[in-house]
Amino acid sequence: MHRLRVLLAAALASAPALAQQATNAFDDPFLRATSAIANCPVPAGPLYTPEQVREEAHVRAQSGTSCYASGRCRLPNAYLYDKEIAPRVVQYLQRDDRLADSSVWIIVRQRHVFLQGCVRTKEQAEAMERAVALVDDVTAVVPQLALAGEPPRYPLASGR
Repeated sequence: MHRLRVLLAAALASAPALAQQATNAFDDPFLRATSAIANCPVPAGPLYTPEQVREEAHVRAQSGTSCYASGRCRLPNAYLYDKEIAPRVVQYLQRDDRLADSSVWIIVRQRHVFLQGCVRTKEQAEAMERAVALVDDVTAVVPQLALAGEPPRYPLASGR
């Protein structure tokens, strides 16, 4: 039991250090698309600890190239689309007047767009999800949206 407490104490003591070491090591696009809801909690974005980077690197190499090998992607890795998808998603969201009164950030990873932030209504969230799904090269939309005032459905930026 004592050994378990020592291990737990060591893990808890190192947790802040690990959190500080978390970075966007894979340079996944993370952009703010809209900003009308002032008190919407800011997402943490795509952060990875060094251990997660080691684990994720193999998965990314395998799943990224399997898209090309199967004929579903024209580029040799599914992650190569992400940096060109992100600004198009932001542009599309900003030009849709139905979505202007939201506060939303996007993360793009392997052609999947994660919507994080706050919307005014459930219908607005559904419209946003449908709109983003229409952007060329997007294969999936993952809505992590909350109504204004609800708890966020995504990890928060530190200090928020």
